Amino acid sequence: MDLADLDRMSKLSPFELKDKLIKLASSHSERLMLNAGRASANFLATVPRHGFFHLGLFAMGEAERTLVDMPEGVGGLPTREGIATRFQSFVQERGGLPGVAFLVAAMSYCREHLGFSDEGLLHELVEGVNGCNYPSPVRMLSHTEKIVEYYLRKEMGGARPLAGKIDLFAVEGATAGITYIFNSLRENRLISPGDTVAIGVPIFAPYLELPQLNDYRFVELAIEADPDAGWQYPDRELDKLLDHRVKGLLLVNPNNPTSVKINGAGLNRIAEIVTCHRKDLVILTDDVYAPFANNFVSLFAVCPQNTILLYSFSKYFGATGWRLGVIALHENNIVDSKISALPETDGAALCERYRSLMLDPQQLKFIDRLVADSRSVALNHTAGLSTPQQVQMALFALFSLMDESEQYKHATQRTICRRYQALYRGLGFEAPANPNAVDYYAVLDLEVLGTRRYGRDFVDWLLRRKNPLEILFRLADEGGVVLLPGKGFGAPHPSARVSLANLNEQDYARIGRIIRTLMQEYAEEYHRDKTNGSWPRRICGCSARPADAALS
Repeated sequence: MDLADLDRMSKLSPFELKDKLIKLASSHSERLMLNAGRASANFLATVPRHGFFHLGLFAMGEAERTLVDMPEGVGGLPTREGIATRFQSFVQERGGLPGVAFLVAAMSYCREHLGFSDEGLLHELVEGVNGCNYPSPVRMLSHTEKIVEYYLRKEMGGARPLAGKIDLFAVEGATAGITYIFNSLRENRLISPGDTVAIGVPIFAPYLELPQLNDYRFVELAIEADPDAGWQYPDRELDKLLDHRVKGLLLVNPNNPTSVKINGAGLNRIAEIVTCHRKDLVILTDDVYAPFANNFVSLFAVCPQNTILLYSFSKYFGATGWRLGVIALHENNIVDSKISALPETDGAALCERYRSLMLDPQQLKFIDRLVADSRSVALNHTAGLSTPQQVQMALFALFSLMDESEQYKHATQRTICRRYQALYRGLGFEAPANPNAVDYYAVLDLEVLGTRRYGRDFVDWLLRRKNPLEILFRLADEGGVVLLPGKGFGAPHPSARVSLANLNEQDYARIGRIIRTLMQEYAEEYHRDKTNGSWPRRICGCSARPADAALS
């Protein structure tokens, strides 16, 4: 592949480029492809899934006991009366089977800690599993919302417990959530084309691409994490938020692709900016990787009135195929305040938009506007995440709430840590330690690795002689290794993202060795060029860091 082709490829999203790398890596039938570009975990929570399927069997029994005068194969809607007694008989008959004890414990937990009646909860779960009714309330099933709220309070607050009432909207994963939020902010005149949105970078690549779409046409302002400070946001970058032209801040915490959570100093600085200078700032934080961190604190806890929380169950529970997520807002939030303060003409237009939903549309909360906008308002009555999805979401949340010793958390953390160590063993380096990293991904910086192994002169040669995409394509073609380019995530230096979630430990050791071998080949080419005096003149668009920064 020539340089012109590589330059064109560099304009693709990393996730579109991934398909081309996979095709190349899988073209050698005699070789195993190692796709570390995927973010789906190869581990998953089994207990709440066992519970889901047992609950499904009970739900089918409940359907078949009604409408008994109908032919075989036709059931009816479950009845609430006596459902708890029938459930007790059901679980007693299946004692000892995986997932049954979990269901019994979950019912007890909800009764004792959440104040639910067995009949009310079971009726919601059984109807939900059978999917026999529209979601009601459309925003989120009542018991399920309370369960997930308790789960978020556990995972997002750390030493700063979430205060006040929280409203949730169940959505089809974080990708649906982000589009709903952006759309409703635009529809409600809170952000318009040409407005500035700050984005914490590096970041999940689509979050860089979404604001540029013709639907939005926002101006992006990068808030750049410093790799030499453990990928934290320095004050000089966070202080960009002092500019009142910045309407919102979007970030992922812990970050994708760096896998680093914002430390206490960063959280405190953002809180200070919001409290003292930017009470009008809207913050959107995607905290999908939060459960992999210890003592995680979300901006949703630090800046509660200003923050919209987006959370997905996909990564921690190994559930990317389930499409489970929530949008969370504190009952008292800046978004509702900003809507109420809109000019009269805008307020009148919005009343007209939402007039079919309530007699006084001005009283409609933003989170309920999100629900309506997700179905173009007119179809609001059919909005909401499917009820079987919501039931599985509730069981995942209960599984985590009941795991007081955090066995599942520690098991996933150990698994990812071993893979991280194996990758660096293969590279021939000691793995860098970062107390704020969760290691779901690793970002391999070519400048840092090349300088540590072969010296700064080699790195200068490499950046002038090679396009970083060439390295990724060679890894795919010659080694069967698929990695994603860090540039596509807004990383400031030539790098690659390695997902540590979806392959086995020995695979990551092999990936490290393959990268090490390729770098050795480049080093040999460098020595030949140096010996022959044939230093290249073309610079491939990679701005190198000073040597002292690369080594710090």
